[in-house]
Amino acid sequence: MDTKTSPSQDYTPLDEIPKIHARARQAYKSGRAKSMAFRKEQIAQVGYLLKDNEERFKDALKKDLGRPFLETEFFDFAPVYIDVAKAYNGVERWAAPKKAEFDLSFWAMGPKYRHEPKGVVLIISPFNGPVVLTLSPLVGAIAGGNAAVIKPSEHCPATSALFAELIPKYLDPEFYHVIQGGIPETTEVLQSRWDHRNGHVARIISAAASKHLTPLTLELGGKNPVVIDPKTDLKVAAKRIFWGRCLGTGQICVCPEYVLVPAHLQDAFVEAVKEVHNSFFPDGPEKSDSLGRIVSEAHTRRIKNLVDNTKGTVVFGGDADVAGKYIAPTLVKGVPGDDSLMSEEVFGPVLSVIPVKDVDEAIEFINARDHPLVVYVFSQDKAFQDKVFNNTESGSAVANDTMIVVGVPGLPMGGIGESGYGYYTGQDMFEQFTHKRACIDNPSWVDKVGFGCRYPPYKSLKPMQMLFPSLPPRPAKRDGASKRWAFWLSAVALAVVAGSLTQKGWFVKLIAP
Repeated sequence: MDTKTSPSQDYTPLDEIPKIHARARQAYKSGRAKSMAFRKEQIAQVGYLLKDNEERFKDALKKDLGRPFLETEFFDFAPVYIDVAKAYNGVERWAAPKKAEFDLSFWAMGPKYRHEPKGVVLIISPFNGPVVLTLSPLVGAIAGGNAAVIKPSEHCPATSALFAELIPKYLDPEFYHVIQGGIPETTEVLQSRWDHRNGHVARIISAAASKHLTPLTLELGGKNPVVIDPKTDLKVAAKRIFWGRCLGTGQICVCPEYVLVPAHLQDAFVEAVKEVHNSFFPDGPEKSDSLGRIVSEAHTRRIKNLVDNTKGTVVFGGDADVAGKYIAPTLVKGVPGDDSLMSEEVFGPVLSVIPVKDVDEAIEFINARDHPLVVYVFSQDKAFQDKVFNNTESGSAVANDTMIVVGVPGLPMGGIGESGYGYYTGQDMFEQFTHKRACIDNPSWVDKVGFGCRYPPYKSLKPMQMLFPSLPPRPAKRDGASKRWAFWLSAVALAVVAGSLTQKGWFVKLIAP
């Protein structure tokens, strides 16, 4: 059964949605969410919500996505535990007032800024990371002192129902709520005024948010390229790239989508990927416990059509079972830039190989398209890496591996342009859900040392201007007149030196054979 039409999901009645928003708003106004003790308690509870129910979440993800248990532990659980630990141990430091950069003119006012909560935030999580992309943003919202409403993906009914059951048991039910549903429920949710939104259907959410000037954090995706250095180890590259393409059945926003390989190495790279495929799935991928399923029949059919219409050569795979939501891991070589597989984000275990003349052509190919979430490079040459990274734009830049960047503590995770904006994980996520509130406390005596001249009747601002920093040196003029003067001054100087040398006989000696 196609999960998006599954009757097992208990959708929230439409008339209840505004009431849920009002309850969260009323709870936030109480101010309890700003208490550091409250924040830490709720952050810890998020961790134990997951820890106490790991097996139930594994079963839910198996039902929704066919996700292998090991992938669930690696991709869905581990990042949440890292974010919980980081936030619990760091929230007091993150939320503490920060001093502004020292400036002699204003130091007496004690300039600083405070991280203030945004209010009631809405978290709309996508189907491809229904646990991590729900709980990790929730941790950030709680750390920021906000109330929150969660709208899980309707494509994952088992996981959504589990959240609806567990959130009110583990977290304060006045502050944190779950709304279940599809398009009608999401449409109704977007009618309310939120203080921050996090979501996946970018343009719809952005349009709704603009009515209330609501700030957004959008974690999207895109077609993430891989650039191959001719000197790289193709076997290592093939293994790490193909693993990244199959993880989460290719339905993770940072999965590598296509490989830009030197034309003369295309066949060697393809052979290396074939070997990796056979080692990953010795008995075939369809019966393997290490490969999940596509989220719905509709998405399975879409991916199948993209493969069926490719102008490239299918090396292996290409099989599909729409009813079973199965797409075989597929490798396609000789893919042109205008191919069906390049027309949109595939979001499935299909890897395209695109031959290029050199790294310059690879860079040009990437820059002709929307900014990806990640640019991957396989090269041991720092100069090669820098050339690719310095001449492309993406949310992240990764050398010699795929996928791992999303789990590295301390690194921000976010996109640029079409791949989104804002950041996930750790302190960066805390800052997404807070507002930097500028603060000063100006003592009365500063008016006696310069700032008193600001009051009428105006006489002179010189006493106050003395406190302002001076401008840097004026840049040299670059117009034609300046260049001509520079030329003649240099010529005159050279003539003077030459004349002096001639008088002493040195010039003759220098040019004598």
